[in-house]
Amino acid sequence: MNILLLHGGGGPQTVAAFGELLSADHHVVVPTHPGFGGTPRPDHLTTVAGLAQHYAELLDELDLDEVVVIGNSIGGWIAAELALLGTDRVSRIILVDAVGIEVADHPVVDFFALDFPSIAKLSYFDPETFRIDPSALPPAAQAVLAGNRATLAVYATSMTDPTLRDRLAGIKVPAHVIWGDSDQIVGPEYGRAFAEAIPGATFEVLAETGHLPQLESPQLLLSAVRRVAGDGGRDA
Repeated sequence: MNILLLHGGGGPQTVAAFGELLSADHHVVVPTHPGFGGTPRPDHLTTVAGLAQHYAELLDELDLDEVVVIGNSIGGWIAAELALLGTDRVSRIILVDAVGIEVADHPVVDFFALDFPSIAKLSYFDPETFRIDPSALPPAAQAVLAGNRATLAVYATSMTDPTLRDRLAGIKVPAHVIWGDSDQIVGPEYGRAFAEAIPGATFEVLAETGHLPQLESPQLLLSAVRRVAGDGGRDA
């Protein structure tokens, strides 16, 4: 099975270890969104929709078919936009604590108003395990963190697109939405609304898990991915 694994605003390191888990059984492509991880961002690439087109072109370049696209946070938004492009190369999408839609009474937290301790508190069931002090990092690592944040602000200043929720009705491939029960960046009710907007999508909640299941509960997430995408193809 071919898998395209798309990271969120925390950068490529947030999915690297999970990509290695998946690669034990599958061919996994783990790209870095342009502008993240110290990479350059072309001036014309400024939107999530643009990133989706970028990855559609990547799948063409790599000549990959029957691709399961897994995306966390903004990576989930990119995955949804990629499915909406209608490329035959995508067979299924798995959205993990995705952002992008607007849900009344369940807004996405204003990420850009948060400091790193607050982000950790809202992102994890057990934040102390994952809390970092950016000031203690080497200057190069601090620069990468700052660059990731600045790049995220270019692609998704508000973390939502008011048109996306209605457009999700156009997704034709099977979709599975996975959510951490302790996600306080975007809560489970937001995730349920995301699933309900996609025809035929299924929804699953992971226990004692926050916004980044691939970091906090990788085995739970791996089991869920294997269960829903083990055949790697479209529903019959």
